[in-house]
Amino acid sequence: MDWQRYTLVGGIAAVLLALIFQWNEFQERHAPEIDQTTVVHHEGGKGVEAETLPSGQAGNNADGVPDAASGQSESGLPEVGAAPQTQLITVNTDVLTLLIDPKGGDIVKVALRKYYEELNTPDRPLILLNQTRSHTYIARSGLMGGKGACTAGRPQFSSDATEYALKEGQDTLTVDLKQQQNGIGFTKRFTFNRSDYLVKVSYLIDNERSKPLLAGICGDILRDDREPPVDVGIGVSPFLGAALHTSEENYFKQDFEDIAESPTNISIEGGWMAMVQHYFLSAWVPNQTERNDFHLKPVGNGLFSMGFSSPQLRVEPGQQGVVEASFYAGPKDVFRLEEISPYLDLTVDYGWLWWLAKPMFRVLNWIHENIVSNWGWSIILLTVFIKALLFPLSAAGLKSMARMRKFAPQMKKLQEQYKDNRQKLAEETMKLYRKEKINPVGGCLPLLLQMPVFIGLYWMLMETVELRHAPWILWIHDLSVKDPYFILPVFMGLSMWLMQKLQPQPTDPTQAKIMQLMPVMMTFFFLWFPAGLVLYWIANNLISIAQTWFINKQVEAATK
Repeated sequence: MDWQRYTLVGGIAAVLLALIFQWNEFQERHAPEIDQTTVVHHEGGKGVEAETLPSGQAGNNADGVPDAASGQSESGLPEVGAAPQTQLITVNTDVLTLLIDPKGGDIVKVALRKYYEELNTPDRPLILLNQTRSHTYIARSGLMGGKGACTAGRPQFSSDATEYALKEGQDTLTVDLKQQQNGIGFTKRFTFNRSDYLVKVSYLIDNERSKPLLAGICGDILRDDREPPVDVGIGVSPFLGAALHTSEENYFKQDFEDIAESPTNISIEGGWMAMVQHYFLSAWVPNQTERNDFHLKPVGNGLFSMGFSSPQLRVEPGQQGVVEASFYAGPKDVFRLEEISPYLDLTVDYGWLWWLAKPMFRVLNWIHENIVSNWGWSIILLTVFIKALLFPLSAAGLKSMARMRKFAPQMKKLQEQYKDNRQKLAEETMKLYRKEKINPVGGCLPLLLQMPVFIGLYWMLMETVELRHAPWILWIHDLSVKDPYFILPVFMGLSMWLMQKLQPQPTDPTQAKIMQLMPVMMTFFFLWFPAGLVLYWIANNLISIAQTWFINKQVEAATK
């Protein structure tokens, strides 16, 4: 009996929904605890807590330039025999909190103060770079001259203070680390600007010796391959790895497996090197007017070095010289990345449909800034704009579908009349199509138009950091993750079912059953999609329903 069948299906659906809720709770309870206590790996391999670390002495290369990193192997692992400890340097701006290791002047921790680790946890800013007992992700920089290696060791710097802060009304903060060796004075200067995630790293070189000095700036990002925690939906794995701008490709990327199998070395005018993850990145950007060398390579013990070196500067005796580069650690802000370096904005990876996704983001951002200051309503208005733009193209398909729906009884009658003669049925059906000007494949046009837009919008919403922790209304507090109560996916399924009712039903019973199952299947898949994407699809369906109803009324009126 039908009621028994429907009761069984409803019961199975209820059980599945309950299992989904239980699975979500299980995942939250059993999520791995992430150790975020910063350590520095000196003292023969033992982890040292964030507040302290050892000093060391710089080595000299062939030209007398102290190596950029004494006391550490190329892989960044500790060497035995480190000197007594000194305190890490803390820097606070309005958007960043950094820890700088005086040994080498390395950035060993970066916390993004405007972005939270979890929703509504302002006391727990998102930690992008860090060095813990189980995780390494740091930014190193130094000087290189002659045959010296950039990361061969770390010099010990001194500073006037161990805490620096950008004060109210102050737009720029400068932090100087100093070292004097062999008649050469070195100042490693970090320059921070208000509301900016870009840090200028400069080396001021005072050559008090009697012979010229050659020195160039170099730097790298040292990282393991541990995945950061993400919640982006079922079957989705955002890219994690390194990216470069090369002479052949504006955006060349390698994950850690690719780097291990095929290390990369290139030389290019300007350029940049980025470490990319979901929503955030870090990047070294050297002088854009010079030819710089870049590398991506494994360095042992599960670590990878991704860095650059710049041409050497000649500093005459008694003269001073400056070499510098910039380091970015922050969100994938398209507009800011465009300003920093050509093609750096491509790290906001929209996939192969970037040519659709990029203009859609521009329109979405314009709507948010100029019409509504809510990303959820902005997505809805963007959907209205897209549907209006595509309506002239989809109207023909909708009219064809409306005619097929109107003449469905006649087609069914033909099927019954010629059920034993398929050839005659095909001939009579084509006659009916020609007579009533019906295009049997015209109904596919609206779907074909939607799919590239849907896929492009999907990746655009996936990569848009502005949607992270962005609320819409009521229970939707974060558009970048799934609806916690699955209300939007269920509503999407209902809107899809209603839209099907306005369209011609397949005459083949098997096809009809498959089409009836589509709303259920799509609802199931959309349970794990980001709420912002489901919101787009709901708005798309509701507008499609209105357009279909309007076209149906037009066709009915014209054929009376």
